[in-house]
Amino acid sequence: MAQVQAERERTRERVFRLIVENGPISTGELARITVLTAAAVRRHITALEKEGRIAVYRENGPGAGTGKRGRPARRYIATGNTLQKRFGRSAENVALSALDFIAEKLGKAGLQAYADARTKAIIQRYGEAVETAGEDMRHKLQALARALTHDGYAASVRSVPGTQMLQLCQGHCPIRKIAGEHEILCGAETRAFGEILGVHVQRIATQVSGSFTCTLTVPAGPTRTEQQDVKCE
Repeated sequence: MAQVQAERERTRERVFRLIVENGPISTGELARITVLTAAAVRRHITALEKEGRIAVYRENGPGAGTGKRGRPARRYIATGNTLQKRFGRSAENVALSALDFIAEKLGKAGLQAYADARTKAIIQRYGEAVETAGEDMRHKLQALARALTHDGYAASVRSVPGTQMLQLCQGHCPIRKIAGEHEILCGAETRAFGEILGVHVQRIATQVSGSFTCTLTVPAGPTRTEQQDVKCE
């Protein structure tokens, strides 16, 4: 009995992790990924909702994500409180204070110098992992997502149907509070990812602008083009 309960809890944690990394996500999508029945996924969803770890996310707009006729699809996300407990905020508060100090004492030039240094630091941290993944862009992007997830970004890779584009989605942003005050950091990260991947990338969504994920579009082809500084919107 104890072994069955332990296995159930492991499965529930897997479902929760998938919601963090891929949310908003539906029961059907979770069932396909986990190879569980929809009924089994719903049981885990119900338990996670009761624990306050996830909540229903409803898309707005005519026909957006509709399931049954006239009813919006039920898609799930991790709650903000859960993410804060899971990843913590103390280091983020210290870093925000430091950046506020730089902005006050050195102005925009000081912040830009810090952003440039952060771009280099990101390249140094993740560049090798991506380089060893080979030339295939999906493999490179998946390697970057794994490394980011290890650092708390809950990253995943998705295809864009009908296009030759891929998306890097970050379900959690460890520096969300800082980026909300100093959006120049989003541009620094975007530039770094473009350098690492060797292609033009574009930030199309950020958590600080109200999206559930920070999303980057990446061409699946190998051609490199000039990078742009894409700020959070």
